[in-house]
Amino acid sequence: MAEALCEKIRDFILENFLFTTDTAAVSLDDSLLDRGVVDSTGMLEIVMFIEEQLGVEVADAEMIPENLDSVNNIARFVECKRQAA
Repeated sequence: MAEALCEKIRDFILENFLFTTDTAAVSLDDSLLDRGVVDSTGMLEIVMFIEEQLGVEVADAEMIPENLDSVNNIARFVECKRQAA
């Protein structure tokens, strides 16, 4: 998986939800929902980030934890969508 993509996603989450730049605050595999980093509104912000900053459209049916619940899941989802395009 592209390390730069993971870093960009983690930076967005750290800055917008945890208000820090400390990368130790969230690991790449941490569940963002289980850890209380984001709620349903936060998930919508992540979807907007994916669409606006990463250039990948997220369909309603794709808004599931398997795609959006960790930095690695988001990066994997974005890469799969980009390859399919």
